[in-house]
Amino acid sequence: MLELTILGFLAEGPLPGHELRRRVSHLTGYTRPVSDGSLYPAINRLTKAGLLERRADPHAGAARYMLSLTEAGRVEMLERLRKPADHEITDQTRFATILSFLSLLPDVAEQHAVLRRRLTFLEGPASFFYDGDRPLRAEDVADPYRRGLLLTARATSRAERAWLHEVLGEEPPTT
Repeated sequence: MLELTILGFLAEGPLPGHELRRRVSHLTGYTRPVSDGSLYPAINRLTKAGLLERRADPHAGAARYMLSLTEAGRVEMLERLRKPADHEITDQTRFATILSFLSLLPDVAEQHAVLRRRLTFLEGPASFFYDGDRPLRAEDVADPYRRGLLLTARATSRAERAWLHEVLGEEPPTT
């Protein structure tokens, strides 16, 4: 997801490395902090693959550079947005990265296809805790912390499903 985040921010325009790091940190930092040890190797891999260009920044001094997306980088970013892996649909933090850049896909039908995959996942039965094969609901759990986790997850899922139905122009199912 780090590479998609880098490609997505650079699709919005060239950035100096330190500004890209700040933006990546703001997007992912609260759940998955980004270190120089992961960011700069990712930038190097993307540059070596021809997806980014790195040029000296004449306004910032010798050690600073500007990063920009190449046409191949744009194609790669759009492909990653069109066809996210299943774990990028089901993992909330990874899906937040997809959502952050989904509007860069020019075709609304392709955007909606990604959102439908997320909605299908959210509408399936799920729980953090099970009794055999039966998912446990908050009402089934005595532990107050597990109950809190389940109640919070239910409210979040309900809100996200309502938003997805709204964006997709659908009426939510009545329950």
